[in-house]
Amino acid sequence: MRPPLLAAACFSLVLAACGQNPSSPDIDEDRGDDAVIAAPSAEMPVDAPPQEELVPVEGAAVGDQAAVAEPGSCLADIGAQASARLVERCIMVSPATRPPCNAANPCTMIQGEIDRACAQYGPGETKPAECAA
Repeated sequence: MRPPLLAAACFSLVLAACGQNPSSPDIDEDRGDDAVIAAPSAEMPVDAPPQEELVPVEGAAVGDQAAVAEPGSCLADIGAQASARLVERCIMVSPATRPPCNAANPCTMIQGEIDRACAQYGPGETKPAECAA
């Protein structure tokens, strides 16, 4: 006897939820007009960890992942333009799904990936121009 009652209660809850339109704006029905209730402003929670501010490197593009030159990174070792060229070469030749072609990595790691990818070509195959650079 309880399963039909439980099924009916669940069905009525599902129907009640279907009638709501979450994309419509919140309207203050107590005022009697169509005034939209403003959403609260976004604020950081009090218990949120401190946020670090990144200091961009001169010549680095805004939003660049490697905007901060960490010690030991290719960006710090050879600069923004040269590391960008090395990263571009690495991306062009690497068959890996997640290659280490990132200026935040050491230059030797990026060059090693280029060398590894270029070494996969057989003697009769044509290597990309990026292998010879």
